[in-house]
Amino acid sequence: MRVFFTADTHFGHRGILGMCSRPFDDIDSHDRALIDAWNAVVAPEDTVWHLGDFAYRCGPQQTRRIFEQLNGTKHLIRGNHDHKGETLRLPWASINDLTEVTVDDQVFVLCHYGLRTWRNMRRGAIHLFGHSHKRLPGTSQCIDVGVDNMSYAPVGVETIRARLAELPQLVFLDGTDEEPSMTLQTAGR
Repeated sequence: MRVFFTADTHFGHRGILGMCSRPFDDIDSHDRALIDAWNAVVAPEDTVWHLGDFAYRCGPQQTRRIFEQLNGTKHLIRGNHDHKGETLRLPWASINDLTEVTVDDQVFVLCHYGLRTWRNMRRGAIHLFGHSHKRLPGTSQCIDVGVDNMSYAPVGVETIRARLAELPQLVFLDGTDEEPSMTLQTAGR
């Protein structure tokens, strides 16, 4: 069994095509392409954590049909478009607003929204998020796993690690850190 992460599929949402410059002619070809991309990487025995905005302005029967076509045991981290409607009535294995999972000895903090800080971030926990549609840059410890940032398909731990290695180092200073030496300049002096 493998574990995958994704977000912001926005099944049924015609407006997302223009808003995010998704390269599809219409919402039907968009939805079909995302289903095919999902099933090309996710096997029936795999697990997928969907970090929000599964469907939007998609009819109840269509939302259910799409869900049933997707491989894997599916968990939902609620997004801003998941709080009403058919999405919450689907047979998700779990539904949360924020959770932590451990995969291959790596702790992942999952939330639809990009967080500035998260539990155990200084102990190597990685934060995965969606919502930003590729507009919020990641760091070496956090990344947008939404379809706009991940070639329209769920991604596994290896892909996430490779992408994180390309991002700038996370620098977090608090009262216990040694601040880098610098000259403090004050206006007017």
